[in-house]
Amino acid sequence: MFSSNAQSLTIRSNLDHVVQRKDAACRQAGRNPNEVRLVGVTKYVDELLARILCTAGCFDLAESRPQRIWKMAESLADFSALQWHLIGHLQRNKVRRTLESVSLIHTVDSQELIDSIEFESKRRNQTTHLLIEVNLSGDPARTGCMMSDTPRLVEFAQSKPHCCVKGLMGMAGISEDIGAARRDFSRLRVERDRIAGTNTAQLPELSMGMTADFEDAILEGATIVRIGSALWQGVLKQGSHD
Repeated sequence: MFSSNAQSLTIRSNLDHVVQRKDAACRQAGRNPNEVRLVGVTKYVDELLARILCTAGCFDLAESRPQRIWKMAESLADFSALQWHLIGHLQRNKVRRTLESVSLIHTVDSQELIDSIEFESKRRNQTTHLLIEVNLSGDPARTGCMMSDTPRLVEFAQSKPHCCVKGLMGMAGISEDIGAARRDFSRLRVERDRIAGTNTAQLPELSMGMTADFEDAILEGATIVRIGSALWQGVLKQGSHD
């Protein structure tokens, strides 16, 4: 087991390396590195390791399970700049508690969930920022709305006064084709641009790309990349992943 000092040095080094990769991909795409936000995925680590990552300068953290956000947000409340992102499925019965802590919900994929978010946001007198999750692979076992349903769902969410749709989120399908992920990301960007072009509201955010493919996502326009395993390499057991 590493000492906390060794863990700190490793996590800081990992973060520096990921930032360098992110910035290099931005330069390759002719983009300003500040256009792309790095979100650290903490779902496999405890409060101590998440705290080390915050201390190293990563103030956007993500969890897949709402209960984890509730717990981690309370534990790390002393970091005033910290913003929490929900990147996993949100059940309607967990919306009320989740809105207390989350800054951006990446995984909105139904009118029913939007209605619940609107109801609780109105009750709290707040505006909730969200992304519409798109199922890029078409796999029914995956979450996210179908690409063909995306414009309708964006319009529905935009009709709610306490919901602010910031853009789209998607995960590349699993494929042995080295170019498949980039094509998936390109499809999501094209769809975002098409919707934005026929809509009065801006959709500035594209949340796409994880450890294995975030450079491809940046080349295709990602503004948020969700990084897990690359940040925890050397401090977790083999087998942990995004």
